[in-house]
Amino acid sequence: MDIFSNIFSYSIIHATIRMATPILLASIAVIITQKAGVLNVGIEGIMTMGAFTAIVVSSQTGSWLAAVLAAIAVGVFVACIISVAHLKFKADVFAVGMTINIFAISLSIFLLNSMFGIRGSFRPEDLAPLPKLTIPFLQSNEVLNSIFNNYGLLEIGAIVMVFGLRFFLNRTSGGLRLKSVGLNEMAAETAGIHIDRTKFMALVFSGVIGGLAGAHLSLGYANFFISSMVSGRGFMGIAAMFFSGGNPVISWLACLLFGFIDSTGSRLQAYGVPSEFVMMLPYITTIVVLSVSMWLRKRKSLLLASSVKTTGTHQLEDQKG
Repeated sequence: MDIFSNIFSYSIIHATIRMATPILLASIAVIITQKAGVLNVGIEGIMTMGAFTAIVVSSQTGSWLAAVLAAIAVGVFVACIISVAHLKFKADVFAVGMTINIFAISLSIFLLNSMFGIRGSFRPEDLAPLPKLTIPFLQSNEVLNSIFNNYGLLEIGAIVMVFGLRFFLNRTSGGLRLKSVGLNEMAAETAGIHIDRTKFMALVFSGVIGGLAGAHLSLGYANFFISSMVSGRGFMGIAAMFFSGGNPVISWLACLLFGFIDSTGSRLQAYGVPSEFVMMLPYITTIVVLSVSMWLRKRKSLLLASSVKTTGTHQLEDQKG
């Protein structure tokens, strides 16, 4: 019972939110493009380049704000490469995205070696990390301080983005136009919506959020950079998007599940659980979440087909009658 209480103590709430944030940012980025009918598989590469750029600029300028802006700029640049390849040259977006992911890791390794002579992790001394938000009067209470204090800027910002995106998609004309492109391009074009421009803007906004996710990883989550630090979080964000059907709030809950599993696994290592098993947990969870989402989608389509068939039968009987 002591082990159980130590693993699942109140401090796991903070750890869950912290570990879920990069996955949530990736999921938000992918939701935006998926609503426009484009699956941005290259989100991992955008996050990797954003993380590398953020830590380099932060160490050179001593400014976290400059680092975040640079990460956003790089994220937008990579997203534009994906846009041109997919929209102008009609390349398969999945192939382009996977190429970007592999290239980003290789490029970051090359730049680390050529710029700093480093192989492995980059831990600069003069690093300006993302600021943390603290409510002073809660610091006197250990439980409240652990649950509500010392969150990074983007850990709070990502939650605000969830509800902001939900409002944009459901309550604004821009969000409705975006969804109409993903639902039926021909109908959207008939309504006067420029399809390629909408998809391009969706990918650009995805690059902005992906750059923020990368900056959070290197300046708010870890305070160092290693080429493999994204470690599948982009694909976990994609899994959360599929599980939620593009609903930002449900996607956030799925990301919290990933964060909870990750933080629980980290604590299990202290009690002799093999690290290999702990490292598998987030990916096993991803497979389970994807499997459940695919099963629910198939079940929904079967129920819909059965309902249509039943309705058609009844109409035919009425006509005969």
